[in-house]
Amino acid sequence: MSAARDSKSLSGIAINNSPHVQQLQKTAPPHLGLVCITFSKEVRFRTITRTRYLQLPEEQRETALKVLYRENLQRLDLALTFCVRNSIRLYRMPSGLFPMSDLEDEIGATVLEKMSADLAKIGQRAERLGIRMVLHPDQYVVLSSDSPHVVTTSLKILDRHARTLDLLGLPRSSWSLMNIHGGKSQRADQLVGVISELPENIKSRLTLENDEHAYSASEILQVCQRAEIPLVFDAHHHICHENLDSYDHPSVAEMLYAARETWANPDWQLVHISNGEEAFGDRKHSDLITAMPNVYREVPWIEVEAKHKEEAIARIASAGFF
Repeated sequence: MSAARDSKSLSGIAINNSPHVQQLQKTAPPHLGLVCITFSKEVRFRTITRTRYLQLPEEQRETALKVLYRENLQRLDLALTFCVRNSIRLYRMPSGLFPMSDLEDEIGATVLEKMSADLAKIGQRAERLGIRMVLHPDQYVVLSSDSPHVVTTSLKILDRHARTLDLLGLPRSSWSLMNIHGGKSQRADQLVGVISELPENIKSRLTLENDEHAYSASEILQVCQRAEIPLVFDAHHHICHENLDSYDHPSVAEMLYAARETWANPDWQLVHISNGEEAFGDRKHSDLITAMPNVYREVPWIEVEAKHKEEAIARIASAGFF
């Protein structure tokens, strides 16, 4: 049975003798991150569909968004409280935290600007608590698309997210990153070109992640190196793309170390972990994490992409992975 399939056997494959691998110097266990909501109903957010929003009379749209945004801001504050109570120091905010704020009517954007003082208080509280807040914009952000319209829309979405992070008072750096996928395959040159033209408030926070379809870890690494932005390494996407049978295949560690070199501050390096739902190479995420790359002991920050959210984090913390 492979190390990845047996949650009790995570000794991994020896890689320390590789001339291409430089070990991270790290002693503290990684900080584990909560993704958006809790498995319990404690952290939840409201939304409104585009169809429903456009059905509202224009004079009601601003009021509807004011109520929704204020409630979601309160729930964001509750999310920070939840993180503190559960010793979680990384929180991925929902991409739909403030729906309709990137529409052409700019009603949502205006509402957020008027709430700037309230948003700033949340960011200040996160800083006091030592909680790192990050974003993963939705799948509609495709900077490598063949369609100019899709690229333009993607830039608008990223601009809105960056402005929200600014209003929260979060730094323009990969500490408060916005992580996206490479998008359309075999479009590395366009991807690098678009990223090079991004405004500072976006590019300073942008990271790219390898995926299981379009961009392998080695391919997106080259993009990150050329564009001079960090790579968020996802071990599960890597094993799916390469059809591997263990999280401790030597290439996992090699890619993690290579990704580390793209981070100006290695102490901020962020990785993702998930497991297959029904089989090791299943792309669907499992409820809990029962297998972890041995080399993940050496990273500072891990987002836990498991369906049972805080329960998965608690199991990792108590299972002796680190």
